[in-house]
Amino acid sequence: MELKVTAEEMTAFLGEVFPQVEGMFGIDRLDESLLVMRLHADERHLRPGGTVSGPAMFSLADVAAYVATMAFIGKQALAVTTHCSIDFMRKPEAGKDVLAEARVLKLGKTLSVTDVLLFSEGSDKPVAHASLTYSIPPAHG
Repeated sequence: MELKVTAEEMTAFLGEVFPQVEGMFGIDRLDESLLVMRLHADERHLRPGGTVSGPAMFSLADVAAYVATMAFIGKQALAVTTHCSIDFMRKPEAGKDVLAEARVLKLGKTLSVTDVLLFSEGSDKPVAHASLTYSIPPAHG
């Protein structure tokens, strides 16, 4: 599959269509085989005990699947999550960003299936694993 959107274009697009998350995420790598996306973890993402919360990790997984899908289909703001399964495996390390490694496993005309592993920055032990399906809107002629 060939990319239709660069990391810079995708970052600008996210800021345009989802201004509420602007600055929350960064794209470290975007190519045909892998997207690496970063949650810039700060105080608003923490739960009691000083670790990144489940909802913040879910947001990272969801946005990573969205970006990975958009990279191949082009900017389509109306693509939506139709399914997500996430397993939280261990506590993220305090004071570190969380990284998502997203791979599009299947891209069809109407659905995209993406696998996402989340890690604390600098660790090779996953903190969560998610599988997401996105519904792709029909092409407008």
